[in-house]
This record gives sequence, structure tokens and C-alpha cells, in this order.
Amino acid sequence: MRVFILTITIATTVCGVEFNRDIRPILSDRCYACHGPDNGTRKGNFRIDKSPGEEGLKKALTRIVSSNKALRMPPAYMGHQALKPEEVDLIRKWIESGAKYQQHWSFIPPERGNVPAGIHPVDYFVRNRLDRESLRQNPKASPEALIRRLHLDLTGLPPSLKDLASGETYQQRVDRLLSSRPYAERMAVRWLEAARYADTNGYQTDGIRDMWRWRDWVLNAFVQNMPFDKFTIEQLAGDLLPNPSRDQLVATGFHRNHRTTAEGGIIDEEFRVEYVADRAETTATVWMGLTAGCARCHDHKYDPILQKDFYSLFAFFNQVPERGFVHNFGNEEPYIKAPTQEMQLKLDELGLLLARSRTKWEKKDTKLQKLYEKFQPASDWLPADELVFRHTGGEFTGEDGAVAGYEQTKLTYTDPFTFQARIDTQERDGAILSKGQDYWEGTGHSLHLVDGKIRLHVIMRWTDLGLRLETAKPITPGEHFIQVTYDGYRKPSGFHIFVDGVEQELTVLFNELCWPIETKEPFRIGSGGGKRFKGTIRDVAVWKRALTRDEVMAVAGKDDQARQRLAYLEANPPQEYAAFRTVRADWQKHYESIPTVMIMKDDPGIRKSFLLVRGAYDQHGEEVNAAVPSALPQLSEDLPKNRLGLARWLMDRKNPLTARVTVNRFWQMIFGTGLIKTVEDFGSQGEWPIHQDLLDWLAVEFMESGWDVKHLMRLIVTSETYQVSANATPELLNRDPENRFLARATRLRLSSEEIRDQALAASGLLVQKFGGPSVKPYQPPGLWNELAGGKDYEPDTGEGLYRRSLYTYWRRTIQPPAMITFDSPTRETCSVRENRTNTPLQALNLMNDQTYVEAAHELGKRMEASQNPVEYGMKAILARNPTPEEVQLLTDAYHRLGKWEHVASIILNLDEAVTKP
Repeated sequence: MRVFILTITIATTVCGVEFNRDIRPILSDRCYACHGPDNGTRKGNFRIDKSPGEEGLKKALTRIVSSNKALRMPPAYMGHQALKPEEVDLIRKWIESGAKYQQHWSFIPPERGNVPAGIHPVDYFVRNRLDRESLRQNPKASPEALIRRLHLDLTGLPPSLKDLASGETYQQRVDRLLSSRPYAERMAVRWLEAARYADTNGYQTDGIRDMWRWRDWVLNAFVQNMPFDKFTIEQLAGDLLPNPSRDQLVATGFHRNHRTTAEGGIIDEEFRVEYVADRAETTATVWMGLTAGCARCHDHKYDPILQKDFYSLFAFFNQVPERGFVHNFGNEEPYIKAPTQEMQLKLDELGLLLARSRTKWEKKDTKLQKLYEKFQPASDWLPADELVFRHTGGEFTGEDGAVAGYEQTKLTYTDPFTFQARIDTQERDGAILSKGQDYWEGTGHSLHLVDGKIRLHVIMRWTDLGLRLETAKPITPGEHFIQVTYDGYRKPSGFHIFVDGVEQELTVLFNELCWPIETKEPFRIGSGGGKRFKGTIRDVAVWKRALTRDEVMAVAGKDDQARQRLAYLEANPPQEYAAFRTVRADWQKHYESIPTVMIMKDDPGIRKSFLLVRGAYDQHGEEVNAAVPSALPQLSEDLPKNRLGLARWLMDRKNPLTARVTVNRFWQMIFGTGLIKTVEDFGSQGEWPIHQDLLDWLAVEFMESGWDVKHLMRLIVTSETYQVSANATPELLNRDPENRFLARATRLRLSSEEIRDQALAASGLLVQKFGGPSVKPYQPPGLWNELAGGKDYEPDTGEGLYRRSLYTYWRRTIQPPAMITFDSPTRETCSVRENRTNTPLQALNLMNDQTYVEAAHELGKRMEASQNPVEYGMKAILARNPTPEEVQLLTDAYHRLGKWEHVASIILNLDEAVTKP
């Protein structure tokens, strides 16, 4: 605060009082809550975020300086302190100079300032500011420190001994690192945090999800240096592009990374609204740097964002066909198959083999027509493939109980099946066939006659987990042949009911088929919940697959030719037929193994959007249409009013926010703090920009470079400002403790992933495999059980233990403890601010975590094998030679401890080791 006031005082003396720089921060902090943009909380109908006129301002100043605590503003009775004398003086001078209001600085499009030829733009603006502050910039850092700094900043990994001896120029090193895959991994980590990426759903039940193919898309985008405008548009609206590619669809997984819930008893619409609101808030944070979520329940108290603005932004994301209550054991619709390149090559290869074998079989099939016609199958023939059981040895009258011997047959919600039974009854109700608990609301599968309609239950829990559907029309009394098939994909469209060989129209009564069903109950005929069957049941059969339509018709006696053909092939399978089935099974097995990724999809018109009164999901206010915040430039007429239009608007040169916000976060990645410290808030409550001229120059340069991310990163790290020493003199610490004026480099605690990855890399344990599924490195045993029960965490074996931290399996409710200890975000919501702390737990982690113990062991072996063990260890971790004193201390430690791995552990635990130079 001292530095901020000093800055204002100097700037005021030189430039005069300016509303945005000098006055707005005071008013926003002390006055806007009661006299700002929010109509709902405004007191006395007096507004000061916009000009109340000369008389209004004079009256306000009178109240501000009043000695009467009952009259003084901000009010003492609400616990507020009076404005400081220097703040009052600024307000008085501003009023006396004409009280000129300005639009908030970040809402004014950036302009590129002039930079003299031959001077690096970053250095030009920083040195100008240092001159105004009467500060001098540090000299250049040592080559060793600079090499380590550069490698950590651009790749998240320390330089190897080979890197240290490369002999390349600084510019060559920068270009090489920017072209590397580790650079893409370094950049992706921060984007995953902004995108709230995780491997589970979150909330109480925290089920698994499978989104690593979206993570691979992000990695590849950084490898390819995808322009940031394209990077944005494809993630926000790739599905809305003309003829979108699979990669463009995968990109939209960005907005499917939010938390979802499968907790029993929730209100579906309430959580669906939460998901849409999360997308609106995340979009505003990541691309606009605005706290739009503050306007969810009322107009924003500090910024010109109306509640209507929030729900207009909300409307862009409100056409996704999703549920609030989700599947907890994998991905939720809408999703697509997302094979890797290797998977696709194998799929194409198997597809070609399948086509060839199908052609051969079809030719053979034609030649066998006469044999089919002569073949006479047994009168009770049924397809034998996956036939679980059949019962034709008698008639069931409904008094019979379980069918013995089939209790262990597994049948859950994703298992395909076919049920079959021939019934004869004059009744309108009765249980036909079941595998589940023997009561109406019991867990399991059951087929019933209810009011003359054929009813199917697939139930885990009656009230909220399962599916119930029935035929739209009742059957007539008497004998009927019933067949039910299900393909295993959890959709009502996968169920089919046939009566006497005729498919029936179905009515879905309840659809929450999203939870495994486990029961050791036997199959029952004529019972299984509800009313016992009265009549006869014959020809009962169950398959663990969905019969094909040909098979259904053949078994139902509606297609004799199909029956003859299928029975012949089962009894006398030709070589070509067997080969075709084998290849088809191989193709299907491989296809099922391909991961899916959840994507965005719009179904226009499926729902309207409303302003929600007090933010309540069921309290609809006025209807709203998709629109951007009213205080910002509006969508042009040629842009569609959907997510694609929003994405293009965000990347429009007229948008004052996106380039600034993005550049600021990239700056934060390098310097630890953004040019605007409040990277998530460019509004009135955010920090006033100390280096706005530099921020705006970089923002314009970023746009004019074609949104070239590598160009921006190269520009930053090739500046002399980046390359200066981190040495801090007493004067610098006193004048600028947080190094906001950039007279020196800032010594920063490495991020959680950099600390772990450095240890693995220096020890030779790091497996630098690029992309792929998440892995499970070491973590304390029993933690998952203790906190959540159920199945405990099972660490990987082999290379999965030593992949980069980017790929660590992330469970939202029990985050990786070694990462959270070092301040990783929880991934429950969007996070763009980098935090760093220093706690005793971190030291305990570095000394005792199995990863660091193994890293020290392996590094110790390498040190022992070298001619100069101490020098090897120091270079591997710190990228520099040890001093004579350090050599003596560490050699003495070796003689005391007896192993070089203990010395390696000491080096890994040095403050210098976990700090960027």
C-alpha cells in the first residue's frame, strides 16, 4: 500500500490528478458498495461511479471530511475508517480540476506507444518507469543463473549437463526451447488450471471421467504454436465451425471440464444451471478478466456489469443438451470417440481387413443360398452365442420361484441383453421375468405386465437411479411372444420391445440409467416384484447381448429364411464366415477401447434463458437473449448470436480486454506476478496498472503478430529486463519490496510441478513421454480410504511413477497431496492466479516423499559414478559449480552420512534448489 500511495503521489505531481489512476481506486474501495453500479444496494439514490454533477460532488466531499461520525462517509456506524488525508486531498484536487470522469481504463482499447528504434520495447517502458522512480536496474545475471532461469520458465525443467555445455547463443537456446515438447507441457499446466481440468467429476460422489484427449489437444496446440485466436475459437465453439473436424470438436472439451454431480436426491435443473453459470464465469475470467459471477444474484457492486449482462452471457451456453444429474462412471453425453493417431491407424487397418473379409463372405454367402433353403433347424432352435439360459421344459404358472444355477450371472446397467418369453394370460398385471430383488421397487432387471402394457425395469435405486419404460399400447389378453433387447449404451433408444415379432412404440417413464447394478439374486420366472403372474410362461431365454433384428424375427417365427440361414451358419460355419466374425470382433474390441471426450453441442431452441431472481435456478425473471456485457463493444451484425459469435467477439481487435488479459497471464508465468497483479480482475477492484504503457504495447503487438504466443514469449525472455540479476539491495527492498518496478529479477519459489519434475529430471528418473492418459505416482497410502472410503489409491508401476506432474491423476475431492502442499489449485473452479507459500509441510514433503527419496537415491548413484560428485550434484540441480566452501561442507556431510544419496537429498532440499534464480 505504501508503494501504491508513493506511486500516486509522484504521478500526480508530474501529470496532475487522473480519475482512472488516482480517484477510481479510492471510490471503488470505499464508496461503490453503497453508491456504485448496483441498483439494489445503492443508498439514498446517490451514485458516484458516474458524475452526480458539481453540487453532488461538493456535497459528497463535505460528507467525506465531516468530523461528525453520523454524517461522515464512509459511515463509521458500519465500521468503516475515514479516508486518509492524502486520499481526501486527491479527491479535492480532482474536483477542483473539473472532476473529469473516465471510462474504466481496461474498457478503453489499448494503443501501442512509440518505441525508439534499436531499443527493446520491454526495456524501454520499464526503464522509463524506473527513471521516474529514481531507481536503477540491476546488471545482467550470471550465465549459469540465466540458463537455469530460462529453462525453468520455458520448459518447467532444469537444464541438463548437456544443456549447460551446449555452447549455443542465448537466442539459439531460446528458439530451441520454444520448439521443444517440454515447452508445450509447461504452457499447458497453467491452461489446465484455468480450464479446471481433472480426472473426476467432483462433488460428493466424485466419479471418474476421461478427458485426457482434450489435454492432448492443448499440448499439440502449443507444440504447433496455434494462434491464440484460433486456440480460443476452437475451444469455445469448434463444434459450430463449418464442417468441424474431430480435433475441433475435441477442443470444445474446455467447457466440459467443470464439476458435475451424481449425488442422489439432487434437483436436476438446479445443477444444470450451475454448469452453465460456471461456463459463463470461466469465460469472463479467462478471456475478459472480469468477475462477472458477482452479477449472478444482483448488479455488480463495483463494475458496470448488470445482472442482465450475466444472464445474457449465460445464454450463450444454455443450449447444450446435458443433464444436471450425470453418469458417475465415465463420460456424459454429448461426447465423441477421440482416437490417438496410433489408434486411428489401427482402426483404419482393421476397417480395411473387415471390408475385405466382408466382401469375401458376401460372395460365399450368395453361393450358399440353396444350402440354407434345404437346412431344417430344430423346432426349438435359438442362437447359441451368449445364451445365458433357456427354459422350455414346462410351463410356469406364476407360482414357481427362482431358476437355480444362474445366481452368479452378472447383469448391470451397461451389459447388453435380450429377454424372451411366451406368455398366455387373461390378466393385465403380473411379473414375467426378473433378475433382482423380489419386490416392486427392488434392485435389478425385471419384465412385467402392467395394465396390459409390457413394462421393463432396470433399477439400482427406485427413486433416482434406474430406467423404467413400457409399451405405449396394451396387449390383448391371450398368448403373445415377448422379446426385449438392449445394446448396453444407457440410452432409451437402445431398448426395443417386440410383441409377436412387431416392434412396439415405447414410453419412457423414468430415465436415470447411470449407476452400476450389483445383485446375486437369481433369475425368476413369473415373479420378481409386483403381482405374481397368473397364466403360463414358456420358451423363456436370456442372452448377454442384444439379438440382431434378423435374429429377433427368426426366433419369433416371422422370417423362416433368416431362421434357416442363421441356424445353418451356427451349425456349419464356413471359413469365410468365421474369418469375418473374427475380424469384426477385433474391430469392435479396438473401437470400444478408444477413449471418448466430452464436447460442446448446441441444440438451438431447446430452452429459453431468463434472468434468475437472486440467482435461484427456478425463479425466472425477464427473458434474455445471448449478448455480451452492455458496457463493452457489442457484437457486430455479421456475428451469430451463439458461442461462435461470442468467441469471434472476444478475439476482435475492438475488444479492449482479451489481449491485455492474456498477455498479463503470460507475463505472470515468467515474472511470477502479472503487470496487473489481479490477473483475474481487470475491473474497479483490480489493481491499477503500474506498467500500463508496457501492457498495452504488448497487447497490441500480440494481436498484430497474429496472436503468436511463441513470439510473445520470445519477446519477453529476450529483454534485458528478464535477464537482470535477482540481487536485492536494501534500497530496492525498501522502495519496491514486491519488485513491481522490475529493477531486478524476482526470486520465486518454483511451482509444485516444477519442484517435482526438477527432482525427477536431475536424477534421471523422468520419463519424458508426451501426452496420453493420466498416471498415478506415489502418494501416502490409505489417504483415499480415510477421506472418502471405497477403493483406495493404487499407484502405478514402472514409467507411470515418473511422468511429468502435468499428467498426474487429479481427483477433485482428494487432490494429489504433494501438489496441493505446494499450492496447486484444487481444480474445482477456474484458477488463473499463481500462489506461492513456504510452509514446514513443504520441507517434510521434500525430505520424506517417496518420489524425492528415490530421486535422491538415483542422483546419489550418478554423483558417486562421477569424478567430482559434489560438482555433479550441484550442476544437476543448480546448474552451477559449487564454491570451495560448498564442496567442503558437502564432502564433510558425505563422510558423516556415508552415502552420496544423502548429500543429493541435501542439495534437493536447498532453498536455492526450489527457487528460480
